[in-house]
Amino acid sequence: MKKVLIKNARIVNEGEIIDGDVFIEDGIIVEISESISAKSPDVNIFDAEGTYLLPGLIDDQVHFREPGLTHKESIETGSRAAVAGGITSFIEMPNTLPQTTNMEELEKKFQIASETSYANYSFMFGGTNDNLAEIEKIDPKNVAALKLFLGSSTGNMLVDDEKVLEQIFKKSPVLIAAHCEDEDTIKKNLAECVERYGDDIPIELHPKIRSEEACYKSSSRAVALAKKTGARLHVFHVSTAKELSLFSNKKPLKDKKITSEVCIHHLWFNDSDYAKKGTYIKWNPAVKTKKDQEALLEALKDDRLDVLATDHAPHTKEEKKNVYTKAPSGGPLVQHALPALLQMHHQGKISLEKIVEKACHNPAILFQIEKRGFIREGYKADLVLVDLNSPWAVQPDNIFSKCQWSPFEGTTFKSRITHTFVNGNLVYKNFKHTPFAKNAERLTFDR
Repeated sequence: MKKVLIKNARIVNEGEIIDGDVFIEDGIIVEISESISAKSPDVNIFDAEGTYLLPGLIDDQVHFREPGLTHKESIETGSRAAVAGGITSFIEMPNTLPQTTNMEELEKKFQIASETSYANYSFMFGGTNDNLAEIEKIDPKNVAALKLFLGSSTGNMLVDDEKVLEQIFKKSPVLIAAHCEDEDTIKKNLAECVERYGDDIPIELHPKIRSEEACYKSSSRAVALAKKTGARLHVFHVSTAKELSLFSNKKPLKDKKITSEVCIHHLWFNDSDYAKKGTYIKWNPAVKTKKDQEALLEALKDDRLDVLATDHAPHTKEEKKNVYTKAPSGGPLVQHALPALLQMHHQGKISLEKIVEKACHNPAILFQIEKRGFIREGYKADLVLVDLNSPWAVQPDNIFSKCQWSPFEGTTFKSRITHTFVNGNLVYKNFKHTPFAKNAERLTFDR
């Protein structure tokens, strides 16, 4: 029976910050109080010394590349980087090799995670033009969601048959999470640029190729289809101000049928950063204008945008250093998302309470994850201690992702993650992982 006592913490939870202690037994939070004393000698005591205690982040969109693409990342290396960034649970995407588009491949990924993951885990099932029968087999209690690529991205899982798409929206037994970019618009824009520049298109044109029009056209079509069919739709990585008109803050999250996500890179970078960062900040959807960046932050704070995520999607440096048409989109983000959000807090852009709401509470509410995402008695002890005044610089020797680079390289963050607990077990402390213990758990859903 493992007992842990975290003392003298500033607890950030459910819209407030309170000073207190947290007692954990067998991976469960059993008491939260202003002051708790260790009642037996077998209690492991951690003195937080006034640092901030947050629920572990739940990242609803990561690409850990296993199976088939493990030269970029694996479930083990990706989750190792995640806990270093305060992410204690993740939901991984289906565009692996082979794709996660049948139950056999899904179970293989669950098995890999059960043996290697540092963080709690679930996976999305992938939809295609020809696997509706498999989609109908999904057990809502065991699968996070159905992922649809409505614009092509890494993995070639584009769903572009309109009749099939409508059937999927009608029959999916789980929430549909969609990557929304209009393929025809992108192809037209890309062809015009290739005609002018060949393969070496200036990276600054990426947001013109994968344009505002491409995003809005696809997102609005998906929202209209969800309204027509009654499907539960979650739009991934919203990147434009124009798309925000599609989402509402008139209802609490638990009552919404149509929800949305924003990723850290669309809040941190804008198109002025392409000149310095080049293809290292090539993502789909593209990082767009400062106006878009500012509008996304405001929509996150006023609840039109519901969830914060990373879309962690690493590639090797060699792959990213290619000319435009050959450089893949995506980058590693799980380790540095929370430090970046805390930096934005220092800049007066967002409160600690709002960060916790969007990155911890809301993913748990949205996916109906059982007993995670909050610091509550009876809940799993997924917890993160952060020191808001302990500067550090991102450099290759402290990057844990297998690809060994970061779009934040060279950035000095004012805050650091000091401790990460997964199910009450200390897995990470001050740039070092503890001896690996297989205590990560498969996420379960209260549906």
